[in-house]
Amino acid sequence: MAKRYSRFFALAMGLTLLLGLLSACGTGTGTTTTGGDVIIKIASDLPVTGAAASAGKPAENGAHMAIDEANASNFLPGYKFEFVPKDDVGASSNAEPAVGAANIAALIDDAEVVGVVGPFNSAVAKAEMPIANKAPLALISPSNTNTCLTQNTEDTGCTGINDWITSVRPSGKVTYFRIATTDNHQGGVGADYSYKTLGYKTAFVVDDTTVYGVGIANAFIKQFEADGGKVLGHDSIKATTDYTQELTKVASLKPGLIYFAGLDSTGGIPMRKQMVGTPGLEKTPFMGGDGLQTSALADAIGATSGGPVYSTVAAVDATKIASAAKFITDYKAKYGDLGAYSASGYDCAKILLSAIKAAVQGNAKPAKNSSDADGAIAFRQAVIDQIAKIDYNGNTGHHSFDQNGDTTNKTVTVYQLGDVAGKAGWNYATSVTLP
Repeated sequence: MAKRYSRFFALAMGLTLLLGLLSACGTGTGTTTTGGDVIIKIASDLPVTGAAASAGKPAENGAHMAIDEANASNFLPGYKFEFVPKDDVGASSNAEPAVGAANIAALIDDAEVVGVVGPFNSAVAKAEMPIANKAPLALISPSNTNTCLTQNTEDTGCTGINDWITSVRPSGKVTYFRIATTDNHQGGVGADYSYKTLGYKTAFVVDDTTVYGVGIANAFIKQFEADGGKVLGHDSIKATTDYTQELTKVASLKPGLIYFAGLDSTGGIPMRKQMVGTPGLEKTPFMGGDGLQTSALADAIGATSGGPVYSTVAAVDATKIASAAKFITDYKAKYGDLGAYSASGYDCAKILLSAIKAAVQGNAKPAKNSSDADGAIAFRQAVIDQIAKIDYNGNTGHHSFDQNGDTTNKTVTVYQLGDVAGKAGWNYATSVTLP
């Protein structure tokens, strides 16, 4: 009896171990959960803490929401998506290129990560792109707008700028995509709106010395002067808390408009607050790009202080797209007010999800586990190939990508700061779609 029991026990244990090994192997295409689903990771790299949080966190929320919905709806049967959010804010309390680059390097080391929503800032993109390009790993940004990240032609003003295209695209292949249009369009629309619609004939321009700030400042100046406006001066000032000397100088020139090319957290908020206390600038209009369009700036300034405040955003306003109504309702219920790039973060993640699904349906195999570097290279490239030919309709309109990885949806929206449901916020003014 004892021998029979021993033989039975040994057989049972052998079967258990065999089944365990088969389960661990799963389908042979990736790490499996206890339920048998293959894990595929989608990451984000955005500024979500510190002074930059009001810009980057809404985009992260949008991406997270898209991934949660994909899992809830069984978007790709047999697969489970895991969200891996990264924060590229450093000691300065703003997004820092070195932090972003380190984040991307860490994500590449995890073979189960197949794509990244982000980055948010163009300077961070410049640092991350060559690292991701060599891997390869897809980056799809909801908000990068600096033209020179993807183009290097005379008409964009990018010719000869450190040969950026070679430096950010060392493999010669496109692995970086964005659904925000570029600053040569965004800065131009801001200039046109200032001169043609608002009637401001003179402007003083200040940029924050960042890749984004310098790029959009130059685009604004080029179009404002082409329209017939006069730029009274252009200064580059690294982020500070005291603009008194600069504003005193600007006031003596009596500009019709001050254009600030930078972020709320790299000078936008303190400059606008100090304008109100500067003789001659108390009511001077203030404009900038999407770096100003945040709840933090609205809260800091208020709806009625000083002169009018305008911003441009290099994307469609989701509230103007009927098909985005459910997204807006669901987002507000989960996270509160929309940010400038909430819908864009969502759409970036949806594009990645669609590309992953197409790659899997085309028989591409995800990495077997987080250490499967060879498997990661093949699957990540398959996903990149699918992004490049995507045809997507979402909360920010229709997106496909040109040969540079830029969206074909060249829409810029203009906002004015004012009262929104009893508190300071951004009111839609108009939008311009370029050919």
